[in-house]
Amino acid sequence: QVQLVESGGALAQPGDSLKLSCVASGFSLSNYVMAWWRQAPGNEREPVATFTDTGRAYYSHSPKGHFTISRDAALNTLYLEIHNLRPNDTAVYYCHCPTLNRWGRGTQDTVSS
Repeated sequence: QVQLVESGGALAQPGDSLKLSCVASGFSLSNYVMAWWRQAPGNEREPVATFTDTGRAYYSHSPKGHFTISRDAALNTLYLEIHNLRPNDTAVYYCHCPTLNRWGRGTQDTVSS
């Protein structure tokens, strides 16, 4: 069964860093384009970062270096690091495989002092 399970969301303070994980099962995520999206309260879901099957990373409208997307093929896990957290990073973060049209249930990240 194809499944994506996110974890790592937390209550954090501005300036902290956070690393989110997405464990895939039922398929090898290294063979697919994978992405992180997020949905802030009252907003539509928006793309954050994409990692291609060839190992290239792309980021959506964020300061350079604010996000880092990566994967561990051996663990079949996709990661998203968020550096220097800001209050507007507060959102539910979702893992997504567009080819298989699969979404995880999301992990909540709240940034507040």
